[in-house]
Amino acid sequence: MARLFVAVDLPEPVRGVLTPLAAGLPGAHWVEADQLHLTVRFIGEVDGALFRAIVAALGRVGGAPFDLVLDSLGHFPPRGAPRLLWAGVGRSDGLVSLRRRVESALAALGIDRDGRKFAPHITLARLQETPPARLGRYLEDHPLFRTPPFTVDRFRLYSSLLGRRGAVHRLEAEYPFAPA
Repeated sequence: MARLFVAVDLPEPVRGVLTPLAAGLPGAHWVEADQLHLTVRFIGEVDGALFRAIVAALGRVGGAPFDLVLDSLGHFPPRGAPRLLWAGVGRSDGLVSLRRRVESALAALGIDRDGRKFAPHITLARLQETPPARLGRYLEDHPLFRTPPFTVDRFRLYSSLLGRRGAVHRLEAEYPFAPA
């Protein structure tokens, strides 16, 4: 069984902007720079036949390149003990359209639509017993966080293997967009 998700990778300059943020927060387990990504759709565990059908269906999603900006920092859940630190994604019609097309392709294969509201973000750290006051100060120290715009010209299908040190992602397929 493969545990799959559809993602947009971040270009190296954007990872370079995020890397210095990975400090100064007790209880934070920082995501390695090469693992940073924007999940478009988590699929979950699938068998071999469905895996092959997903690879083919995503190949028909298509689309045109679009720009993204990371423009905020925050945490989940918004109330209670914080568990995850994230970088937020600015509004993007291109990203919303990609998400819809991916959902439609998966639904055509009988995969249930994701009922949760799409909240695009980059997971920066998993938090364990991070004092809320320290998290608040961390966020106050980065009030104007924003990356330069970057172009998304492809999306990817990854498998994820859960291990003792976290998930390890393996590229399964890549889907470039047609040039604009």
